[in-house]
Amino acid sequence: MTRYIKRHTLQTRITHGTVAVSCILLAITGLFVFVPALTTAVPPHVVLMIRRAHRILGVIIILVPLISAILAPKGVAHLFHNYFAKWDKDDFVWMKKFIPYMLAPKKIHMPDQHEVKAGQRVADGALIVGVLVMAISGIFLLAGTSFAELSASTMVVMRLIHDIAFLWMVIFGLAHIYLGAGIFQPYRGTRRLMFGDGNVEESDALYHWGHWAVDEIDKGEKITDDEEVVA
Repeated sequence: MTRYIKRHTLQTRITHGTVAVSCILLAITGLFVFVPALTTAVPPHVVLMIRRAHRILGVIIILVPLISAILAPKGVAHLFHNYFAKWDKDDFVWMKKFIPYMLAPKKIHMPDQHEVKAGQRVADGALIVGVLVMAISGIFLLAGTSFAELSASTMVVMRLIHDIAFLWMVIFGLAHIYLGAGIFQPYRGTRRLMFGDGNVEESDALYHWGHWAVDEIDKGEKITDDEEVVA
C-alpha cells in the first residue's frame, strides 16, 4: 500500500493555478501589446481585444493572491516562515550541487531539504519579485493610459521596468515550469502537487524534502494511503 503526504491544500492549488495560467497568458498578450511588429500583424480590433484581455489578466493576478491571503492569513505566515527561514548547511550544499545534479542526477547525492528547498526559495522568490514589479509598473501604465495624467518620462520608465520584469519572469518562469511540471527526471510526477490532488508519495517526499517528510511522518496528521486518496 502506497502512503502519501498532503503537501498543498485546495486553496493553494487554485491560487497557484490561477496565477500560473494568468502569467502565461499575460506573457502572450503582452507581446502583442508591447511589440510593434506583432501589433501591426493583426487587425486593430484584435489588438484592442488583446489589450483588454491583458489588463483583465493583470487585475486577476493581483486580486487572486490578495483574496487568498485574506482568506488564509496563517498560510501566508507559513509561506513567509519557509521562504525567509535561516539557511542551514544542507541548504548551501544543495545549491552548490544543483547544476551537477541536473546534469547527472543518478550520480549526485543531494542533502535532505526542508519544506521549501534552497533552490525553490531563490527561484520562487525571484518570481514573486518579478510579479510584484510587473504589477506595480502595470498599474502605472494602466493609470497613465486610462484615468490619470502621468508624464511622458514616467510612462517611458514604467514601460522599461515592465519590459525588464517581463524578461525576468520568462527566465525564472521557464525554470520553474521545467522543474515544477516534472520535465526533469527526478521530478517526474510532481506536477500533481499543484495541478492534481496536492499529495506526494511518501518515498518521493523523503527523496525531495527529507527533513520535512520525516517531520510530517512523525506527526502523522497529513498521512494518507491509496484507499483514502481514491475515496
